[in-house]
Amino acid sequence: MLATPLKRENIAEAVASAVRTMIVDGRLPEGRRVNEVRLAESLSVSRTPLREALSGLAREGALLGAAGHGYTVRPLTLQEFDQLYGIRPLLDPEALRLAGLPERARVEELEQMNRMFAAATDPGEAIALDDEWHRRLIDACPNRVLIELIEQFMLRTRRYEAALMRETKSVLRGTEDHAHILAALRDGNLPAACAALKANLMSGRAPIVEWLRNR
Repeated sequence: MLATPLKRENIAEAVASAVRTMIVDGRLPEGRRVNEVRLAESLSVSRTPLREALSGLAREGALLGAAGHGYTVRPLTLQEFDQLYGIRPLLDPEALRLAGLPERARVEELEQMNRMFAAATDPGEAIALDDEWHRRLIDACPNRVLIELIEQFMLRTRRYEAALMRETKSVLRGTEDHAHILAALRDGNLPAACAALKANLMSGRAPIVEWLRNR
């Protein structure tokens, strides 16, 4: 009795992930109305899981929905970005504080990931590596609701980072900031690591604000 709804939910989650990627990488550009028939065909799914996925993406803030008019991709605006970008500098340091000092093996793993991030030349790969680095940094946080909130804001700000890199053909770097965080963790100084993490999460604001103002 439980197999069918669980399967449908899994399909909807997979569809949401696919559509989210299309929005982030620009295949579904901002302001574009979503053609549900064509999108369902391209993803080889029925309209039911697609609509569930689109509804979830609207709750995330990636889409705008209007009764009787379907969904459009939310435009990128300076107003939304300013409201979004100040949240993670508050949430992530608290998650790191709750996680506590990581074991030496985790710090070494994060250092290796940071080297991979430094070597990345593809914007999409760089964003994925940066996001995964931050996930691993706070993975031990016992407050899973806090982690879920961070994931939600990570998804919403990723659109701006990806669009900036795509349009300017550049790759944002935070490897030096990561190194400062890791150095503090190696020294056993958790407050300094939290402060360095906050600075890291605030450092990406200026180039995106300038880009949005000049578009």
